[in-house]
Amino acid sequence: MATSPFRKILIANRGEIAIRVMRACRELGITAVTVYSEADRASKHVRYADEAYEIGPPPSTESYLRIDRIIDVAKISGCQAIHPGYGFLAENPELPKACEAEGIIFIGPDSKAMALVGDKTQARRTVEAAGIPIIPGIKEPIEDLKKASEVATRLGYPILLKAAGGGGGKGMRVVEKEEELKSSFERAQSEAESAFGNPAIYIEKFLIQPRHIEIQILADHHGNIIHLNERECSIQRRYQKLIEESPSPIVDPDLREKMGEAAKRAIRASGYTNAGTVEFLVDQKKNFYFLEVNARLQVEHPVTELVTGVDLVKEQIRIAAGEPLRYAQDDIGLKGAAIECRISAEDPETFLPSTGKITEMIEPAGPGVRVESGIYEGYEVPVYYDPLIAKVITWGRDRKEALSRMVRALEEYRIKGIKTTIPFHKRILNYPPFIEGNYHTQTITEVEPSMENHHIEIGAVAATIVAMAETRISIQKARPGINPWKLSGRVNGLRGSGW
Repeated sequence: MATSPFRKILIANRGEIAIRVMRACRELGITAVTVYSEADRASKHVRYADEAYEIGPPPSTESYLRIDRIIDVAKISGCQAIHPGYGFLAENPELPKACEAEGIIFIGPDSKAMALVGDKTQARRTVEAAGIPIIPGIKEPIEDLKKASEVATRLGYPILLKAAGGGGGKGMRVVEKEEELKSSFERAQSEAESAFGNPAIYIEKFLIQPRHIEIQILADHHGNIIHLNERECSIQRRYQKLIEESPSPIVDPDLREKMGEAAKRAIRASGYTNAGTVEFLVDQKKNFYFLEVNARLQVEHPVTELVTGVDLVKEQIRIAAGEPLRYAQDDIGLKGAAIECRISAEDPETFLPSTGKITEMIEPAGPGVRVESGIYEGYEVPVYYDPLIAKVITWGRDRKEALSRMVRALEEYRIKGIKTTIPFHKRILNYPPFIEGNYHTQTITEVEPSMENHHIEIGAVAATIVAMAETRISIQKARPGINPWKLSGRVNGLRGSGW
């Protein structure tokens, strides 16, 4: 069994990512401690942990987003380090700042680097100074509609409005013409304020049918930086990734080297350490443009692990412990192909979240199949968190074999009692342009043309109801006897977002 300088690590997350980190801890001989909300008492990550501590009521604002409670658990349980997973506090610089103040190691970048790359406009200035191409747009966030109109006219429509204070598709709007700018700008500001507490928006030129390619990096505290090739993440709905693969069907060795070196320059310029991802958009002529840095482990990290043989979570832990990278750039190969499908508890036709009890579950297995799951038969999917419940990842000697294994795996996967997105993934996997590797970030609207606008409206309704639902517990406490679901306006199945 491998060893680590850490005896105990707190995983400040839930679901499948918490379990993924715990598995790495166990292989390294580390005691895995986790936290949970009242709604997660029977969750799989609580059952799997060596120690588990309750930290508050179901809404994430009262539990998983409470830095003070997480720090208290780390101190009480004697943890030397905290791993944030992804989502929740994973990209909030206040968590590493709190860790630094308490002498606890944060498994990720320090607070200064995280704040730098988390501020999209500042990150754009930093990487541009390092000679990395960026999408044409402004370098300072704005809150004024008149200024936005001037910028849009200078760039030329279509443009993309983006929240300066966060990502994940929140606060993003494509504006096709001037008549749409006012309403789109106001909606983007409102969503950005609600999601990140920051209404500032920045504006980029909108690229037509680009590919979304990201480069995985590892950087230690000794100045060593490597990239671990690319992942393609172009199958998206409302800027949320649904299917990822490595290698990308369009990236050749020359482009891979250029993008990899650009990613390393971006990381070096920002003083970043640990694992991270530099994201790019690639146009139809294979020109690439910096998009952002994700200062955390990605949901899609398993595809990189399968094609490189590198355990990214173990490397995160070793880097945080001060160890130098065990790999040089020449050690990173590319063996075969891997693909990942994110399985969510959502209706595959409407993408409305689906909650309830899982009455039957059979997971796929066999050669080249990896399943990372936060559910089990008999588990009650809660209403409060992101609907991602599992990931299926397949590996093959080439892309054709990886795809055929994914089709077979999804046919084997049986989840009853709730609706899932498995039927949607099957449709994409059987779409001829996807099979041929000829797809882009708007491909979903080609498969189902009505999907994008329909889901924008659903997303707006869901966001409103979730905000109301998160207040229902405090209302119920203040006014017992009143039906909290009437007060919250709950519609069956709508739920919040953890990442």
